[in-house]
Amino acid sequence: MGQIVNKYTIEKINQMMPVYQSSILSTPPGAIFRAKTENAVITAYKSGKVLFQGSSPEVEAGRWGVSSGPTSSEKPKKQNKATVYTPSTTLFTSNHIGSDEAGTGDYFGPITVGAVYVKQEQIQLLKEMGIKDSKNLTDPMIKKLSKEIVKLKLPYSLVILHNEKYNNVQKKGWSQGKMKAMLHHTAINHVKKKIGNAPLDGILVDQFCEPTVYQKHLRTENKSIPEKTFFMTKAESYSIAVAAASIIARTSFVNEMDKLSDVLGIELPKGASKKVDQTIAKVIREKGASALSTCAKVHFANTKKAEKYM
Repeated sequence: MGQIVNKYTIEKINQMMPVYQSSILSTPPGAIFRAKTENAVITAYKSGKVLFQGSSPEVEAGRWGVSSGPTSSEKPKKQNKATVYTPSTTLFTSNHIGSDEAGTGDYFGPITVGAVYVKQEQIQLLKEMGIKDSKNLTDPMIKKLSKEIVKLKLPYSLVILHNEKYNNVQKKGWSQGKMKAMLHHTAINHVKKKIGNAPLDGILVDQFCEPTVYQKHLRTENKSIPEKTFFMTKAESYSIAVAAASIIARTSFVNEMDKLSDVLGIELPKGASKKVDQTIAKVIREKGASALSTCAKVHFANTKKAEKYM
């Protein structure tokens, strides 16, 4: 599948839309319209960018000519206390892998980690699609954007640590930090294998612990950190690859929560609130205490707190 991205004036896009009126599809976030022909899927964005993607994108793109212009990008804020693990700001506009996780602070549900490889020329388009930190998006929007990422065929990996295994390794002495380090490491290496010799200027991990601690976790399992790996807190606000990874991870977490709720016949809330404590008590009453190991991180303090609702 090929793809071409051209930029047009809004007037030109308004001329295009009636031509494709009979083949209009559901409009994705940040777009004016999307249509599908036998040659390509055409997605026109509010920024003026138009993506032609399919078996013969050049046929559709050729109908409209090319009108390109400079694009702008936000400059990330500088971080203090730079170390060898602090990325250069140039990484955010380069070919790079980003990784992020979801579900770590939620009592119910697994931990999910996503890693995504983004090419330099794809960054602006992803921004225009509305790709950003999943924490700033609703669950329906996250699911919709996740589908858009998959349609672009970005190389990505998703790793899920289901609750039963989570509880088993936790009992063996693994901290949640070590679990996350191993999940990120696995997801990143999967993506590295997928992209082969494609240009890679760096790897950015959304920082959840000090880089030296991350390395220590890997060494305990005879693993080592890949070259050009960097760490940064709130990386999803600067790196489109990390933002895409956060959406992939969050979508998976939401889907897994839905599956667990369906299996139990009880709607499992996210987070670790009083509502969670009450739901724990309900699960125990209706399914038995052993059911928690299949759907929850049982070492959380919520397990004890739920006793007053029994």
